Amino acid sequence: MKFLLCSDSSPQAERAVRFGAIIAASCHAEVTLLGIIEQAGNSGPLLESLKRVQALLADKKVQAELITKAGDPVEEIVQRTEQTRFDLVVIGAVRKQIRGAFWMSSKTYKIMKAIRPPVLSVAGAVTGLKRILICSAGGRYIDAAVRFTATIAPCTGASVTLLHVMPEPPAIYARLSRIEQTPAALLDSPSELGLNLRREMERLKSAGVPAEVRLRRGPVLEEILREIHGGNYDLVVTGSALSGSLRTYVLGDVTREIVNRADRAVLVVRSDLQALDPFGWLRGWFSRRSAQTATGENKGQTIGG
Repeated sequence: MKFLLCSDSSPQAERAVRFGAIIAASCHAEVTLLGIIEQAGNSGPLLESLKRVQALLADKKVQAELITKAGDPVEEIVQRTEQTRFDLVVIGAVRKQIRGAFWMSSKTYKIMKAIRPPVLSVAGAVTGLKRILICSAGGRYIDAAVRFTATIAPCTGASVTLLHVMPEPPAIYARLSRIEQTPAALLDSPSELGLNLRREMERLKSAGVPAEVRLRRGPVLEEILREIHGGNYDLVVTGSALSGSLRTYVLGDVTREIVNRADRAVLVVRSDLQALDPFGWLRGWFSRRSAQTATGENKGQTIGG
């Protein structure tokens, strides 16, 4: 594996690079330390910061290439990832508070949207990787995130929780009985959601990763944030998708808000698929019910007179 750890010498960037170094050392990854200053000048603090991380990696028997550049951070990172294939890019997430909500800088979003490798955005202090939360919508677009998590989790001995939030159906369907009430029932069900979550669990367990499925009901973003803030997770994993026919990536509303509001490390892994409709499970349920009725498969029901 190849990791690109990026720093501008800020305290948050150094914390991010140190966290990336922990994962890199555990996974025996090749490391490039990329230091970027926006204006040519005194690069002393940047070099000192990178050398501290380089020494940390050397203590763990990991050799790290050190590169410094002057220029626009986004352009430099994009160029570096185009020249060399990296499996992970690590950046520090600078946060500012506006009316009670946290927001990342525009540079963070530009990097996430512009480059192909997974991006690990680190906010706050993270000292280890033992608990991982994957935010799964139950669709195929999260497959790449699950595969990547199954690669790094065994290196650090981390366990994984697959979180799926069941959105409440529209009020017109409020009297419908709730389907797949428990994780066990959901994993045993023949629904597309159940099949996808079961496939994700099997991939993690086949890699030797302790994993569980956790279900919540309600507004998707609110329930995800409740789980993040109450679950003591070291890393939150989510996905992004292609924007139509353009070879650029978009952060959906939920992913963008997770990046904004999670006070810890967030890993965004791209998919080659477009994001799925969050209410697809409901439409799929009605479709299956209609098909069963049309073919007379429902017990005690007949079609016609």
